[in-house]
Amino acid sequence: MAGWQGVSEFVAVAEVNSFTVAAKKLGTSVVQVSRKVSALEQRLDVKLLHRTTRNVALTEAGQLYFDQCKQLVEGLEEAELAVMQMQREPKGLLRVTAPVTFGEQHIAPLAHEFLKHYPQVSLDLNLTNQTLDLVDNGIDIAIRLGRLKDSSLIAKRLGDRQLYVCASPDYLAQHGTPEHLDDLAAHQCLISAMDYWRFREQGNERSLRVSGRIRCNSGLALLNACKAGLGLVQLPDYYVQESLHSGELVEVLANYRDTREGIWAVFTPNRNLSAKARAFVEFLAISF
Repeated sequence: MAGWQGVSEFVAVAEVNSFTVAAKKLGTSVVQVSRKVSALEQRLDVKLLHRTTRNVALTEAGQLYFDQCKQLVEGLEEAELAVMQMQREPKGLLRVTAPVTFGEQHIAPLAHEFLKHYPQVSLDLNLTNQTLDLVDNGIDIAIRLGRLKDSSLIAKRLGDRQLYVCASPDYLAQHGTPEHLDDLAAHQCLISAMDYWRFREQGNERSLRVSGRIRCNSGLALLNACKAGLGLVQLPDYYVQESLHSGELVEVLANYRDTREGIWAVFTPNRNLSAKARAFVEFLAISF
């Protein structure tokens, strides 16, 4: 910005009445400081400093200009210090988005623990199953599950999850237990937003289209339908582990489990990732 050129040099000289001392303070040469101040005087068409071989003094116009500019320079220094401090110390509003159920069960409790460690950070946690654009929505960190689509975002793997195909004992007693993937065609499958399930057969990935009477975009709703004996379901471990341990659900087709999927923290490729975002990602990685 042309209006700012030479101002910092002028204020530095005016504060100490010396080009030499001002140059040392600014970490530059006397010639450079003198050139910048002269250019400022020429642009303003006014003499700001009386120069002699022994000292430097402000003119009347220079005193007026100094009184105004000193506040501006101090304000700029405070602003730069605040930004630098923010980069070193986690503080300010942290915007995070995560899938609903995973966010409720895992991210929210960890985020609350994170806030205890960093009292100067505040949190805006948006739980949604929609894939939000980080830039458009001003989001610092997005938690994504499974396989990531190609993008320009940076992703850090926090952990992983396992998909299970489950059924209730009552359902299996009535309809039998599928032993092979082709057996799914004869079963009621509880379908999420995608009507295919993923498996690994003889070391190769296989996607299998399934069908059934119920389709729902809520994992919890599908889990409850499965517990009620309405069909088979494929869900991540954090939905079904408790029910599997209790015997309320039974895993089927275990030999065809797909490989574990990633749990990711995703953020924009900014070299100057804020301290609050960097600390949160590190906290999640350690916790997972």
